Amino acid sequence: MNLDRAVLGFAGVMTLASLALAHFVSPLWLWFTVFIGVNMLQASVTGFCPAAIVFRKLGVRAGCAFK
Repeated sequence: MNLDRAVLGFAGVMTLASLALAHFVSPLWLWFTVFIGVNMLQASVTGFCPAAIVFRKLGVRAGCAFK
C-alpha cells in the first residue's frame, strides 16, 4: 500500500463513519462529513494533507500525489 491509497482509504472510512454517526446518533455529525470534503478539496489544490504526514511518519511508502 502506498501513501496515496492510504489517504484515500482513510478519507473513505472517515466519510462512511461520519454518515453512520449522523444516521444513528445525531444529524450534526454531517458537519464532520463537510470537514472531510473541505479537507480533501484543499489537499487537491495545495498538496498539503495532515493524514499524509501522519501516514508518512508511520512508514507508509510514498506515492505520486503526496511528495
